Amino acid sequence: MKQRIISAWQSIIYWLKRRSMQSRLVTAYIVIILIPSIIISNYFFNEISKTYNRDAVKQSQFMLELEKFHIEKQIEVMESAAQITLLDQELMDYLTLSEEPGTVDLLELTRGTFADFTRIQFNNPSILHWRLFGSNPLIHEIWPIVFQEQRIENEAWYAEATALGGTEMWVFQKSDRDIMKRYTAEPNANQPKVSLLREINKGGRHVGIISIEMLLKEFSPKTFAGIGDAEYQMMIMDRYGMLFMDEGRNITGDNEALIGEVHRQFAQLQQSGKETSEFKINDRSYLITASPVNRVGAHLINVISMEEPLNHISQLKRQIIVANIILILVLSIITYFLNSMILKGLKRLTDAMKKVRRGEFNTTAPRLEGSGEVGELAHHFNKLLQTINELIAQGVRKQAITKEAELRTLYSQIDSHFLYNTLENIKMLAEIENQRTISDVLTSLGGLMRYNFKWTGEYVKLKDEIRHIQNYIEIMNIRFDEPVTLSLDIPPHFMELEVLKMSLQPLIENSVKYSWPDGGSQKREIKITVKDWEDSGVIITVADNGVGIDELLVSRINASIVASGLQERERVGFGRSEEKTEGIGLRNVHERILLYYGKPYGLEVFSVQGEYAKVVMRIPKVLLTGRGMDIEKAIDRG
Repeated sequence: MKQRIISAWQSIIYWLKRRSMQSRLVTAYIVIILIPSIIISNYFFNEISKTYNRDAVKQSQFMLELEKFHIEKQIEVMESAAQITLLDQELMDYLTLSEEPGTVDLLELTRGTFADFTRIQFNNPSILHWRLFGSNPLIHEIWPIVFQEQRIENEAWYAEATALGGTEMWVFQKSDRDIMKRYTAEPNANQPKVSLLREINKGGRHVGIISIEMLLKEFSPKTFAGIGDAEYQMMIMDRYGMLFMDEGRNITGDNEALIGEVHRQFAQLQQSGKETSEFKINDRSYLITASPVNRVGAHLINVISMEEPLNHISQLKRQIIVANIILILVLSIITYFLNSMILKGLKRLTDAMKKVRRGEFNTTAPRLEGSGEVGELAHHFNKLLQTINELIAQGVRKQAITKEAELRTLYSQIDSHFLYNTLENIKMLAEIENQRTISDVLTSLGGLMRYNFKWTGEYVKLKDEIRHIQNYIEIMNIRFDEPVTLSLDIPPHFMELEVLKMSLQPLIENSVKYSWPDGGSQKREIKITVKDWEDSGVIITVADNGVGIDELLVSRINASIVASGLQERERVGFGRSEEKTEGIGLRNVHERILLYYGKPYGLEVFSVQGEYAKVVMRIPKVLLTGRGMDIEKAIDRG
């Protein structure tokens, strides 16, 4: 299952990656809006359902409390009637006669006590029957109050009623059977009733039973209201577990499955001590609430159908979801067209890039209104094209310079072997004449000439450039009474670094020519130092202990170096001569470094007048060969 989910997710991602940016943006908007709206809608509808359930429970409990209040009033009426019967002494005396009463006595009772009872019953129309069942065989039945006890001997509750010992009991019955059996079709046969039964006990002797009866539609009007409301049904369950309800209600009718489930749910409520619970039967939801009526030993139960409100909520939920989907579709269409307008500039920029890919470097990005991300991208694209064109121009110039150098080398190599052989012959003559100084100078001159004539490329090893400088210093020392000392502070691993050929020699030449103009006898020293610069660069410093340069002239020289480029600039001297042509060597070296390495590499001059002058060269840390070096982050050209 997990693998299927991962595979489906990867398929969706792959599909999205193949779509255009506009389609992906619209899809993202739909996902961002639709999923949260569905989640929020579900959450709110669940909360609405819970709130409705809570309200339904409260309403059901309130209905039960109102009905219980009415039942309590009816109980009071029935108990008052029973108490009035017990307190009537003439009636009690009649039930305990020791001899059969005469006609006159019966007439007096009928016109007196029994007439009073009839009036009381008339004033309480909710009481169905107010009866006394006497066990004395001497008494006469006086309808509708006094009857012989033998008429009820076959009732299910009779044995329990005769053993009450003067207390009362409540009995619920499905119908009101005529104890006198006067009618073939009994009028109240299908009307359930409740009876208050109380034993009459005199001196420990059973005298009779008082029966106060009331139809359940009077006792509990909401249970037997006769209104066909399909939303709820109230019912009474007696102590024997028998249900009494209006079977004409739509909610139950002859639904035996629902009635059976009510019994089970009521039993669970009794076990858990709760008053309410929810259940389903035949995919329909119901809410059951039960409340005890302790005085009659019964429970009042209310069953509410939740189907209609839940269906209404579900329908409303579906309508809102459909409305959300329609709204999202409308917003998606609007978003699609807005994105088309926004991404129009990006599409034009893409077309411009395709032209550049085909080699049309004179293309420029379209002018885009506004200063958003796409406008910024177009600006940088134009800058990129400008840089590319500059690099192409630099490459063309570099090739031209290389070709020119190759031609110069070719011209110089025409008679180079003749010159080398001539120098060797002169050197041999000097050695024969024991002129060691001349021999050494000729050796240095030969090395200098070979280095200059052998121009196979723009890059050489640092050690070769240093050897060339040493040859130059040895030759130049012939001119001075006080020789120039070349001091090297170069770690061995830097000797394999790449430098531009003839890039250090012009710096040394400037120092030799201009650092000691008065020809004094002080010690003359030129020091070359090499050290790391940042992460991937090298600083080569050429410093002398000469007269230095004044601060203003140093600024002019540095400005001239910075201003130098591929085009010819104003030529400024190094500072020790007023000739405008001096200093061209520094600028040429700086231009070559920029040409081959780019920014931020190049030359910079520092000086303190009367103390020193130094030129700092910054170049990248690049290996010319892959052997003999172990420098981190160096580029190997080998």
